[in-house]
Amino acid sequence: MNGFVEILRWVTINIFGEASILIGMIVLLGLVLQGKPLADIVSGTLKGILGFLIIGAGASIIVSALLVFQPIWTEVFGLEQMTLSSMMGQARFAERFGSSITVAIAAGFAINLLLARLTRFKYIYLTGHMMFWTAMVFGGVIVNQTPDIPAVTLTLVLSVILGVYWTFQPAIVQPWMRRITGNDNVALGHTSASVALLGALAGNLFARNKISAEDIRVPKNLGFLRDSNVVTALTMTLLFFVGTLLLQARASDKAHEILASSGDLSFYIYALKQSLLFTGGIAVVLLGVRMFIGEMVPAFNGIGTRLVPGARPALDCPIIFNFAPNAVVLGFVGAFVGSLLWLVVIGTTTGYVFIPSMIVIFFHAGTAGVFGNVTGGYKGALLAGFITASVVAWGQYVCVSYLISDTIPDTALWAGDSDMFVLAPLIAALGRLLGF
Repeated sequence: MNGFVEILRWVTINIFGEASILIGMIVLLGLVLQGKPLADIVSGTLKGILGFLIIGAGASIIVSALLVFQPIWTEVFGLEQMTLSSMMGQARFAERFGSSITVAIAAGFAINLLLARLTRFKYIYLTGHMMFWTAMVFGGVIVNQTPDIPAVTLTLVLSVILGVYWTFQPAIVQPWMRRITGNDNVALGHTSASVALLGALAGNLFARNKISAEDIRVPKNLGFLRDSNVVTALTMTLLFFVGTLLLQARASDKAHEILASSGDLSFYIYALKQSLLFTGGIAVVLLGVRMFIGEMVPAFNGIGTRLVPGARPALDCPIIFNFAPNAVVLGFVGAFVGSLLWLVVIGTTTGYVFIPSMIVIFFHAGTAGVFGNVTGGYKGALLAGFITASVVAWGQYVCVSYLISDTIPDTALWAGDSDMFVLAPLIAALGRLLGF
């Protein structure tokens, strides 16, 4: 009996207690069930594990840059600094709760398949990286509210939330997807659905005599707006440099202390380096996500198509970008203006430093722009972008300050998405109501 307990304890600690190994086991099982060759099994399993480990490494890089960025703007606004060092953080959260998150993703997908099979909402959510981040942020909200929640309870609750969300989110925006794509073959499976919906509804304000964004020529010298990495680097550099200029003008003791932290290196060069490190950290995380998801999704996809004949795949937002590329750019422009506005407004009124994540802004505002354009033309696209910035800015403030302040606020700063910000307060309220 003691031997069995020791084996169980070993499995619990070394398999279920180590998220990267658990992910490798799930990928291994999926590849074996598909009858893949040994070379593919070995490669896929290792890529799944490496991907998860790379995510944690990238998160650490992002946090190191934020620890420089945030004090600058906190001092510029004369605010009390939010202490990032007191949080659990993405890396530690993944170590402690990664197994629950991983199992919840698999169970949530199973619930998605079941609902698609039994109901008329036949959508299978296949945007793997959004499955991961949605599970992570929603899990962070639940743990933040109930720090001592049992792993089994967290897994079950999160599985149900994810399964329901992944089933009904594509269905809600499908009427506009039909207008955009001209058919009913695919659905949108992305956490920009809330701003896409709001953008389409707001676009109706300009429905009369609308002019499509696609009838407007976008200058070629704005082509860099289509590269989110370049936009992120330029935006963070701009924010760092502007913050540094304002910091020098403030001339307080704290300002001098911050400016002196770069040592002999010019603080502008130091700020440029931190801007690029932040962008590089995001690129590292996304590389890890691609490796991790690249092995998980094929197994899910194969299972889904076998169990739910006739189901529509719910796919990532870029599937609609080619239908209205100008609207994508206009949506981003509207969101960029809104982000700068809310950076100042939120900072001066609430004491919170809003960090506009260009990864989120680009993809979400681009998606919202396409939806706004289909109902209100170029004006609808611009307004949809501004709405996106508003949801992301105020959603980030609420989530980071109140809903995940002790767990993974660092994740919400750059990876928090529109739907997550909209649903997080509802999940927290549901948790208080049901006592989890």
